[in-house]
Amino acid sequence: MLLLAIDTSGKHGSIALARAGERSAEDVELIATVPLTGGTFSAQLVPQMAELLSSHGFTQLDIGAFAVATGPGSFTGLRIGLAVVKALVEVLQKPIAAVSLLELCVVNSGAQGKVMSALDAGRSDVYVGEYGVPVQEHQAPREYISTRREFLAQAQGWSVVTPDSTLAQAACAAGLSVSRLEPISAADVACVGWRSIQSGRAVTAEELEANYIRRTDAEMLERVRS
Repeated sequence: MLLLAIDTSGKHGSIALARAGERSAEDVELIATVPLTGGTFSAQLVPQMAELLSSHGFTQLDIGAFAVATGPGSFTGLRIGLAVVKALVEVLQKPIAAVSLLELCVVNSGAQGKVMSALDAGRSDVYVGEYGVPVQEHQAPREYISTRREFLAQAQGWSVVTPDSTLAQAACAAGLSVSRLEPISAADVACVGWRSIQSGRAVTAEELEANYIRRTDAEMLERVRS
């Protein structure tokens, strides 16, 4: 099956094209990855996608499934990526894997036990994901935003995984167990997305939503006051 993956969550994004084997969640062969730079995803995404498919002898009709990063990340970038996938799926009627970047970090790390993934949220904030690996039915993952100081305090006793060098350095300085990951790309989204589809967690275009993990109005007001 031909799998198209998109990541427009940050300043730099990417598109990946892969072949996915339907017998195994691990059977994903990367065909190519195309970078999206400069943040102008609205102008680049569709032409780059068409060029990627055409350069390898495919059309949109050959796509068997989609995987898309749903966040957390840039509000504008995420909206653009999700809007393109929604539009294509409305026509093609193919399954979608909605990929949390925090979950992706945990999967890529290979860590076991209490694993905390972290992504830079800007303004001294951190996107945090708390996961138990292997997953237990009664232990749902928790994703939220916190200040860097709160994150470093909450991460005591956890294995921290992050692709962000600044966060990794801060965690090391705080005496935490930390693994720095390679930067996230659409190729990673493809691999984790295929696992989701194979495990029955595909979503429809109507169900696809961004995972902004934004602060509540009350939290924002309290932060301004402090």
